[in-house]
Amino acid sequence: MKKRKSFLGIGLRGLAMGIAEVIPGVSGGTIALITGIYERLLQSIKAFGPIAYKAFRSNGFRGLWFAVNGPFLLSLMIGMACGLVAGVFGISHILENYPPILWAFFFGLIISSSIYLGRTVKWNGQAVIALLAGVGIAFWITVVSPSQGSESLLVVFGAGILAISAMLLPGISGSFVLLLLGMYTLVISSFKGVLETGEWAYLKVIIVFAMGCLVGLAGFSRLLTWLLRRYVNPTMAILTGFLVGSLNKIWPWRNVIEFRQNSKGLMVPFRETNVLPGQYEGDPLVVLAVILIVVGFFTVFAIERWGRGIDKES
Repeated sequence: MKKRKSFLGIGLRGLAMGIAEVIPGVSGGTIALITGIYERLLQSIKAFGPIAYKAFRSNGFRGLWFAVNGPFLLSLMIGMACGLVAGVFGISHILENYPPILWAFFFGLIISSSIYLGRTVKWNGQAVIALLAGVGIAFWITVVSPSQGSESLLVVFGAGILAISAMLLPGISGSFVLLLLGMYTLVISSFKGVLETGEWAYLKVIIVFAMGCLVGLAGFSRLLTWLLRRYVNPTMAILTGFLVGSLNKIWPWRNVIEFRQNSKGLMVPFRETNVLPGQYEGDPLVVLAVILIVVGFFTVFAIERWGRGIDKES
């Protein structure tokens, strides 16, 4: 029964992470952090390498399975897959038709996440500098002008490294980083092309991008794990800064100032500017948005408390 509850608990966290990844500007790393599985996830990813190889040599697939914390990763991946599907068909509909209320919920979520994470920091001069650095980096990422991108496979490889690394960081979205690099359309259209035609021109882009993601996962997870082990206080401070700096990207009321063409040939928002509710080009839904900011704010502490309860029972 305890194992079943643990499987369900990890799966539900994965569900929340999958939904978050559908929302541009919201990171699954944030959800992993506030639900208490962030370091566990990094350790599992880090295990793919010499640790996994030695375990496989000693005990075969059984050793490999437990070396990489297979039960945890399987539960999380199943949950994330379900979350991605739910996000595409549910959250995307809300984002397209009632964006202020969805952004309001996540705005409240990120505010309370930064408070929650900030409570784990022992504040001193070094931590304050790390916090300000995190705020500055995340804010700069949200305002920098997107580049034109490139079809060079070397650039595609680098984009995979940066996108997956960003996904591991709370407050920074991997899809948004692809957008900034000008690689979002190329990667998405290549995925679509592989599914529809299977042509090598599309497949090679996806293979190179996936290789970049694997390198990013292997390298960046080790870096984060090392930082959390050796410099936990400034690392947690800079992660708190990432959350605070990302608030600029998820302000509930934003007007589109530039469009881009997506893989389906449709014009979709590309660059936006934050405005007050009275200047919003559409129904600002102010009352509902304020309610959802409050709901999002308290959701973090409810999730964190629920996560602790699941862990105790399992």
